Amino acid sequence: MPTIGKMRYFLRMDREVQFIGQSGAFLDAVERASRAAPMRRPVLVIGERGTGKELIAERLHRLSTRWQEPLVTMNCAALPETLIEAELFGHEAGAFTGATRSRVGRFEEADRGTLFLDELGTLSMGAQERLLRAVEYGEVTRIGSSKPVRVDVRIVAATNEDLPRMAEQGRFRADLLDRLSFEVITLPPLRVREGDIAVLADYFGRRMAAELHWDAWPGFAPQTQRAMEEYPWPGNVRELRNAVERAVYRWDDWSTPIAHVQFDPFESPWKPTASTRADTAESESAPTPRSAGPHDFDGVSDLRAAVDAHERAIIEHHLGRNRYNQRQTAKALGLTYDQLRHCMKKHGLMERG
Repeated sequence: MPTIGKMRYFLRMDREVQFIGQSGAFLDAVERASRAAPMRRPVLVIGERGTGKELIAERLHRLSTRWQEPLVTMNCAALPETLIEAELFGHEAGAFTGATRSRVGRFEEADRGTLFLDELGTLSMGAQERLLRAVEYGEVTRIGSSKPVRVDVRIVAATNEDLPRMAEQGRFRADLLDRLSFEVITLPPLRVREGDIAVLADYFGRRMAAELHWDAWPGFAPQTQRAMEEYPWPGNVRELRNAVERAVYRWDDWSTPIAHVQFDPFESPWKPTASTRADTAESESAPTPRSAGPHDFDGVSDLRAAVDAHERAIIEHHLGRNRYNQRQTAKALGLTYDQLRHCMKKHGLMERG
């Protein structure tokens, strides 16, 4: 097993980097998966949504002696309760309405390989009982049959539920929990993975920029980076990836650092987001353009020149307030990007913008 230390760790799968991190919490989870991988025993993976439970299951399989055999995945929450047992253990023709032919279940499909059961906590008590027997005795019985089938399957299960508490409440079999928890790997949420947000955001941003054929990767503005690091990321890595990719594809000026990330895709675009609130707070003390009052009109001999001068002052003010980020300035003024560029060109502000 390679020594990782404090270096960034990359897990390559199918020619694409899938796992990235350098925090101690992240590296500990990866090391524990690497250590448990060669074992034949079950592993239970605990983590919030978007933390990479399926990727850990893939790592456990690929580093095991079963790596050339099937890795079969089943999301226990994706099927109605009436079909879960048939999916897991298979069925014979005529076992129930609609069963016109025999079908092997996921256990038989994963024979000699690994079976990954995601969302384990959603299994019914009946399915849990049959799963316990399969784990205990290494055999399954198809629905509608009395003949058991021998299987050699390594179980990796995952959940974001508190299974010990569910067992105390009688909603999960304690004996099944004991059998599946030879090793328990808890994946840390992104908000506690110190330093990983910047690493992941940079990776996802560069990849999106390459997909868009940008000539260069400008990175993120400091205030945007701070906002990403302060955001709690309830959807973890999956949410971070979506937010970064959305920000990159909306950003047209690849020569300037990305200064806006919309964390909530359902938020109205005219409402300030976390990435712009810092700018707003820092610039609240900035002077605002003086509105023309009655006393200003006495010296106006050329209306067009006066309007142009006032327009230029407003644009200069908002450019400074937004650190000369033209897209944010356009949004603040209620203009399109092209309209702002036209006004800047008219007033000779292109050199600074």
